[in-house]
Amino acid sequence: MTPYSTEYLCRRLVADSRDAIIFADREGIIRLWNHGAEAMFGFPAAEALGQPLEMIIPENLRARHAEGYRRVMATGTTKYAQDLLAVPAERRDGSRISIEFSVVPVEDEKGGILGVGAIIREVTARWQRDKLLRERLAALEAEVKKGK
Repeated sequence: MTPYSTEYLCRRLVADSRDAIIFADREGIIRLWNHGAEAMFGFPAAEALGQPLEMIIPENLRARHAEGYRRVMATGTTKYAQDLLAVPAERRDGSRISIEFSVVPVEDEKGGILGVGAIIREVTARWQRDKLLRERLAALEAEVKKGK
């Protein structure tokens, strides 16, 4: 494999990305977990590989996630291939983070769905800033209403 082969470049991009790159098979079992996922979620690849995606999904969102995952496996399509999905996630230590990600349904050579890949970015700091701004705006709007 030469340093400029497509396979080499893909391996390096996935392995070295600071964003989490994950692939889960049809059953939702993690089969790819890059260094970015290790840093983001706190699970080393050796612990994450072979585990269900639920390990990073907060318990109160697992049923909703399972329903959506089954739908993608049945249809092979998702609007989150173009749109970002913003949701909370759970780290190994139990803390919650805010993430945004896109989903890539992965097909085999016959067009059957193998599973999905996700490219995930942690956005907790931005989410907290936006929440604070929304709260401040609501407070200001309440003050304006009182003054009328």
